[in-house]
Amino acid sequence: MLARSFLGFRGITRGIAMSASSRAKEVVEELKEKNPFFEKYAEKIGKLQKTSPEEFLSRVDNLIKPEKSKKQEKTRDYSELLKPKETLAEKIQGEIPHKKLQDIMKMELVEGKSVDELQSIWLEYHKTKDVIAAAIPTGQFDFQQERARKHPIFILPIPRSEGFEFILMQFAANTVHFTPLLCYQVHKENAPECLNIVYYTEFREKGIVLMRGEYDSQVISAKEAQCLANQLQMYYCQNSKKKLQLLENFTNKPDSFKHMDIISELENLEITQSS
Repeated sequence: MLARSFLGFRGITRGIAMSASSRAKEVVEELKEKNPFFEKYAEKIGKLQKTSPEEFLSRVDNLIKPEKSKKQEKTRDYSELLKPKETLAEKIQGEIPHKKLQDIMKMELVEGKSVDELQSIWLEYHKTKDVIAAAIPTGQFDFQQERARKHPIFILPIPRSEGFEFILMQFAANTVHFTPLLCYQVHKENAPECLNIVYYTEFREKGIVLMRGEYDSQVISAKEAQCLANQLQMYYCQNSKKKLQLLENFTNKPDSFKHMDIISELENLEITQSS
């Protein structure tokens, strides 16, 4: 799951244990208190509540749904994604512990090894596991983390047969969490992860950081997990003004952010890798 600072939305219904009539009364009271559009529909709501509480409960969402301008619809998703993360970015280092290499690997296997040996052992260790893995220079990791402090949240596309699917990513301590954007919009903080990348820093003084990514094969493939990892490196480890501007727009100027821009960057990445 994503960090708990992602804000959820509390529904107006309480459960099926209450009678329809009692539930309808409670819903009306909540609407009076919390919904600014209640007065507009008060007479219609009251009549329907009394004559058919069951129908009232099933139709209440449509009755109170406000009209929204195109601009409001356009910015809503970004404001929901970004605003809660500002609090998370400030709290994350103190609340979320770093994951330890000893939790997944016997440290005696790598004690006293050189950088080249560490890299070889790490990649060999994961060769038969359903994960993605890499060894990253410490300088590159530090550059990534510095940029992540300013832009802890971003979205990345992955190709699908019908187009592209957007994946929401969040930095937290030495971990990066990924979940389909649609899942986050529906489930908020309960959205399941499709990929979790951990950076183990136990050997950073030797100039190397070990990376391991576990993915949900029911949601994404190994190739798609690697695609996400490559894009993360592209945005957070390269000194590119264009990519930095996309991060800046997403974080600070959501109205200027265009989904097609990151799709174009992915297509350029694929062309570069295949050439």
